[in-house]
Amino acid sequence: MTVGAWGRGLRSATLTAMDTFVVWMERHQISLYLGALLVGGAVGTAFPDADSGLASAVNPVLGLLLYATFLGIPLRGAAATLRDRSFLVTVTVVNFVLAPLVAWLVTRPVAGDDVLLVGALFVLLAPCIDYVIVFTGLAGGAADRLLAAAPLLMLVQMLLLPVFLWFFVGADVVAEFDGTPFIEAFVVLILLPLCAAGLTQAVPGQTGRRVRATVGGAMVPLMMLTLAVVVASQIGEVYRQWSSLIRVVPVYVLFAVLMTAVGWVAGRVSRTDVPGRRAVVFTGVTRNSLVVLPLVLALPAEYALAPSVVVAQTLVELVVMVLLVRLVPLLFPAAAPVRDAGRPGRS
Repeated sequence: MTVGAWGRGLRSATLTAMDTFVVWMERHQISLYLGALLVGGAVGTAFPDADSGLASAVNPVLGLLLYATFLGIPLRGAAATLRDRSFLVTVTVVNFVLAPLVAWLVTRPVAGDDVLLVGALFVLLAPCIDYVIVFTGLAGGAADRLLAAAPLLMLVQMLLLPVFLWFFVGADVVAEFDGTPFIEAFVVLILLPLCAAGLTQAVPGQTGRRVRATVGGAMVPLMMLTLAVVVASQIGEVYRQWSSLIRVVPVYVLFAVLMTAVGWVAGRVSRTDVPGRRAVVFTGVTRNSLVVLPLVLALPAEYALAPSVVVAQTLVELVVMVLLVRLVPLLFPAAAPVRDAGRPGRS
């Protein structure tokens, strides 16, 4: 055997082993994600003073995860998904009509505590625009349509969040509202990874295919890293304030359960396809906690506990998201019949 043939055989064996490992990770991704949550919780609890440093790593890690996600979406055709008006209307109604009603309902048990109420409403009234795309893709949902809808979701929540807060808790809280974090998050977590993914997709030939395959194979480790870093950066403060925050945990769990049901009904009523229905569930459940946190940090001193109330939602939601990756495909099986299947773009 020549040296060149031996080298090619070694590379082939290495690629086969890597492919096998990637398949294994994808098959066991739920267990791996739960393990990452536990590792993040253990690290954050064992090293509580490291939470500020870990918090600064959240956006870079999340941006890398979103880059890998966008790289797997055919971006040239993403804009065409905006023609699915049924999906856009459904997402808008779920997030800005039904979700606020559910948020008001589930926060009634803490309505007597202004700090808990404000923190919970801030996060429950704002739909996620970033890692919801990742989780939707993992569950076989229409990640491309959620990506295309992200600017709409960001703009509408910037306009309506102050209105909802004024209606639910009064004008004092609205006076502190600043939309800058929404714009910063959209640029850092959507536009920059999106542009990087678009440039990568434009790389021709074997080099481009190899980069895309490598990044695609790293999706599960990147998600594990993101989950671990987010939990490790947040859990310390929640642990220190646990006796006060325990009251909002059932609020967040109930919101997730009810919005899953709302998304299931809305997805079926909307007559969109199975991936679209799965995306509707995820966008209804997932909230914009990492983006609204700076808004809550800017509130007056009497709301000092409110940021921890938002952080508690993040920890509850991450566990819910991991479970929904397995549950949502069961709610909307790929072989489920789709009404109005003859319309363009349906399956």
